Amino acid sequence: MNAATYAVRDSSTMLRRNLKHMARYPSQTLMLIGLPLLFLLLFVYVFGGAMGAVLPGARGRGAPAGGRGDYLTFITPGILVMAVASVSVSTAVSVATDMTGGIIDRFRTMAIAKVSVLTGHVLGAMVQTALALATVFGVAFLLGLETAASAAQWLGLVGLLTLLSFAMTWFTVALGLVSPNPETASNWPMIFIMLPFVGNGFVPVDSMPTGVRWFAEYQPFTPLMDAFRGLLAGAPDGSDVLAAVGWCAVIGLAGYLWSRRLYRTRAAT
Repeated sequence: MNAATYAVRDSSTMLRRNLKHMARYPSQTLMLIGLPLLFLLLFVYVFGGAMGAVLPGARGRGAPAGGRGDYLTFITPGILVMAVASVSVSTAVSVATDMTGGIIDRFRTMAIAKVSVLTGHVLGAMVQTALALATVFGVAFLLGLETAASAAQWLGLVGLLTLLSFAMTWFTVALGLVSPNPETASNWPMIFIMLPFVGNGFVPVDSMPTGVRWFAEYQPFTPLMDAFRGLLAGAPDGSDVLAAVGWCAVIGLAGYLWSRRLYRTRAAT
C-alpha cells in the first residue's frame, strides 16, 4: 500500500475511535444537540409571538408583519449555525484531551499516518454535527417551519452546512491544540455560539445601534445566515451565497494550516 492508502486506513481507524467515544458517552451528544434546541423552543414559544409581530417582511418584501410562524422561519438559520458551533466545543475539548492525556505519545510509537489523528477528530465531529442539524430541522418542521426550497436549493443548503461544519471543525481543532488543558479548550469556541446573537440570527440587523449594526453586518455568520434564509425561502441571493462560501473557505483554510502547524510542533515535543 502507498502512503495515501495508509492515511485513509488510519483515518478510518481514528474515525471509529471517535464514534466509539460518542457511543460510550451519549449524554455529551445529547447535551450538544439540546443547547440549540433549547434556544429554538425558548425563542419560538416565549418570544416568538412578540418578535414575529414586529418582524417586517417575514413572508416577503413589503408584506405585513407576521407571528410566531414567521419568527420560526427567521431564526432557524441562526439555530443551525448555533448547532454547528455547539458541536465545535466538544471537538476542541476532545483534541485538547488527546494532546494533554498522553495518548499522542502512544500514537507516536505506532506506525500510523500522522494526519490520521486530526482527520479522525474532524470526521467524527462532522458526523456529530450532522446528527445535531438533522434534529434541529426535525424539531423545526414539527413546530411548523415552512419552506419553498426546491430540490436543488435543498442540495445547496446541505452543501453549505457541510462546508460550514468542515471549516468550523478545523478551526476548533486548532483551538483545542493551542489550549493548555481541556477546560480552556471548552471556553474558546463559546464565542461562535454567541456570534449569531450579534448578527441577524435572532433580530434584523437594521434594528441594532450603529456600532453593533456595523459589526453584525460584517461578521462571518451574517452572510451565512442570510444564505440559509434565502435557500429555505426558495429565493437565494447569489452574493450572500458567495460571501458564505468565501467565509467558510477562509475559516477552514486558516484552521487547517494552523492545526497542522500546531500538531507538528506539539507532537514533536
